[in-house]
Amino acid sequence: MANKVLRTLIGTALLAMAAIAPAMAQSDEQRVVAITQIVEHPALDAVYQGIRDELEAQGYNDGEQVRIMHESAQGNAAIASQIARKFVGEGPDVIVAIATPSAQTMAAAARQTPVVFSAVTDPVGAKLVKSLKAPGANITGVTDMLPIERHLDLLERVVPDAKRIGTVYNPGEANAVALVELLEERLQARDMELVKAAATKTSEVLGAARSLVGKADAIYLTTDNTVISAVEAVISVGERASIPVFAADTATVGRGAVAALGFDYYDHGRQTGAMVARILEGANPGDMDVESVDTLELFVNPAAAERMGITLSDDLISDAKKVVNSDK
Repeated sequence: MANKVLRTLIGTALLAMAAIAPAMAQSDEQRVVAITQIVEHPALDAVYQGIRDELEAQGYNDGEQVRIMHESAQGNAAIASQIARKFVGEGPDVIVAIATPSAQTMAAAARQTPVVFSAVTDPVGAKLVKSLKAPGANITGVTDMLPIERHLDLLERVVPDAKRIGTVYNPGEANAVALVELLEERLQARDMELVKAAATKTSEVLGAARSLVGKADAIYLTTDNTVISAVEAVISVGERASIPVFAADTATVGRGAVAALGFDYYDHGRQTGAMVARILEGANPGDMDVESVDTLELFVNPAAAERMGITLSDDLISDAKKVVNSDK
């Protein structure tokens, strides 16, 4: 009798183990992707969404084949460092860092874990990689280096008499400094002057923009995360002082900039997500070239232009991929 009861108990236990085995196997197979971004604003949020959507398109659904962790540093370098330490401690399969400050912090913390950066303008200058071709370490990604020459062509097309171009930037962000240096060089070649205004945090953007009044004929903003997070402050100055504001980021046109020639940051995220999927499937990031986005789209905002004292030509409007009319 005792043997029969024992056999019954053993049989029940084996059945129970068999029932939970598939779930255990699924749990073991679930991959982990940790995503961090330096701050939340439309362009970087679009990158994040693009990454998620591309992973899902390639069969990596959050909560099933993959677990996605996501945290924003809220524009704070100390928080970015905390996130980096936390993510490295979690031991994910891949870490994704959106924007230069987060990428630099993550690259310093994650020596073994594969890292994919996104929305980084100058990955070589930021010391993330030694070369855009086969970086050779544990990090690669997608760059958003701006076509400055084409942006200046657009600016001159809209305001041909502009000679002094103002910009607001964060001198503590490598991405921003690299772009401002390139911008100054290209403006000098056109016999134009760059007027710089520094803002080390979002609360300083308004004051920096105000300092350009009377000194700049137009304002051009790069993809500086500090400035774009508070771009409405620059827009308000442009409207009050009749200084047209141009942007490198098309999402900024919907927030009140006159025009922008840029790429879709959502597509940028999709391209990043495809790189992450390749690493999940066994690719070595050190063997993967840093990628870039080549397709550019023109966004214009005729209503914003009117508020800043200029009128966009019909031919420019007809050339636009998207016409935004943000009437107030």
